[in-house]
Amino acid sequence: MIPLELGALEGLGDLHARDDQVTGVRIDSRLVVPGDLFVAVGRGVEFQDDALARGAVATLVPADPFGALAAIGRAVRERSEARVVAITGSMGKTSTKDILAALCSPHLRTVASEANYNNELGVPLTLCRIEADTEVCIVELAMRGFGQIAELCEIAQPHIGAITNVGPVHLELVDSIEGVVRAKGELIAALPEGGAAVVPADFPVTRTDIEVTRVGAPDAHVADNRTELDGVSFNFTARHQAQNAAVALAVLDALSLPRPQRVDVDFARWRGEERELSGGGILINDSYNANPISMRAALEYLTERAEGRRRVAILGDMAELGRTGPDFHREVGAAAAALGVDEVLAVGESARLYLEAGVTGRWVANVHEALRSLDDVVRPGDAVLVKASRAVGLEAIADELSRVATA
Repeated sequence: MIPLELGALEGLGDLHARDDQVTGVRIDSRLVVPGDLFVAVGRGVEFQDDALARGAVATLVPADPFGALAAIGRAVRERSEARVVAITGSMGKTSTKDILAALCSPHLRTVASEANYNNELGVPLTLCRIEADTEVCIVELAMRGFGQIAELCEIAQPHIGAITNVGPVHLELVDSIEGVVRAKGELIAALPEGGAAVVPADFPVTRTDIEVTRVGAPDAHVADNRTELDGVSFNFTARHQAQNAAVALAVLDALSLPRPQRVDVDFARWRGEERELSGGGILINDSYNANPISMRAALEYLTERAEGRRRVAILGDMAELGRTGPDFHREVGAAAAALGVDEVLAVGESARLYLEAGVTGRWVANVHEALRSLDDVVRPGDAVLVKASRAVGLEAIADELSRVATA
């Protein structure tokens, strides 16, 4: 982190310091290293002594944790000449960030958000990792309602904004697809004059003082366990990742960086991870999150990767769909049936609706019941997809399948 004088923290809360500047910011005392500022969020106030023992030079108990972190992140951002890229979208934000970071890192000193650090805590923490020599910082912006992206942009002050796509996500907060467009559009509105935007082909942009690149359906080719897109070879085969890669390449162009012939991407956990199962089976662990569009894409990928194997989909609830939720769950079930999925294990109250479309399967109330059902659902040699919204916790299913496979 660019060293920050403690004077910049005055008025943010109860500050105790052993030095006059900090070189890092943490909200988890277990991660503190010498030179850090420990910001006590929630029960963090109970761990100030632990942070000091690990080398923290200051602790801050803020009156407003989100406001304090925003002020600290903004202070670091304003001291940096790095170009900031902000990525949002209904799906694919984290994967697009991962792809872009892999493309940028060989050319520029790059900071990218860890995992899905994309909210009022994660964005400032990402900005606080900017060093004096950082040249590009890639942040991911969440959207849980109107105004959130605008607030995050006030902190990050992006030069380039990318919207991966627009779909039926968080509808209980923004009501409609039009509401999603409006909320995502806050990123475009926040860009400075002369900035650059990468948006879906049909996304409305009225600004004429920024450069706008529109990304349509990519012409990708899959062979030898890699995907080739516009002359660049990527280490994945999922077709929905090709769309994310197309957005990342457009941002790379906006940064005036060269395109490589080949790039290998380290994706964040639980996003299409593949592992071998017993009897020649395969596990696709996409348990981090789910919405109607990403569900269908994952089911299509399961069908492609099965290659003659029996196809099993362990699908949990899709959250935050509002009044349209039941219809979307039925549509996903219909997609599974149309794609020829052999068996669905539906997990969660809303997931029961997957089975109304005629697909073969069974329903359980929660992940604990699902774990007890695995022996009856999954056979050696199966191709298995695990996918749900984060709150369902289906990563436990993937972990158990992996444990059995390696036992």
